[in-house]
Amino acid sequence: EVSLAESGGGAVQPGGSLRLSCTTSEFAFRVYDMSWVRQAPGKGLEQVAAIGRDGSNIYYSNSVKGRFTISRDNAKMTLYLQMNSLKTEDSAVYYCATGLTADQALGVMTGRYFGHRGQGTQVTVSS
Repeated sequence: EVSLAESGGGAVQPGGSLRLSCTTSEFAFRVYDMSWVRQAPGKGLEQVAAIGRDGSNIYYSNSVKGRFTISRDNAKMTLYLQMNSLKTEDSAVYYCATGLTADQALGVMTGRYFGHRGQGTQVTVSS
């Protein structure tokens, strides 16, 4: 179910930063674990970060560890992804989705599991 809205994407040079946001007013955001998932052109879905419902259980993929930071504000029903030191290979459409593990989040993205997801925001890193 598409009930999340991502924002903050755009074009940036290598080494730059962007902050993505994902918000909703349609479901009880605070009871869900959340993930950021991306899809680069011609590639499959990749879970890049996840966070537990209370802000614990934070996970990063090796490809973004040390550069990206996931956080959430349950009072504002908003999920964030701070992206620093961006590389050309970070270019992709970024989605937020419910779920903590890759199986859960990608399952929501593909419709295999019930959950909530957004329509995505484009991030382009190029010189």
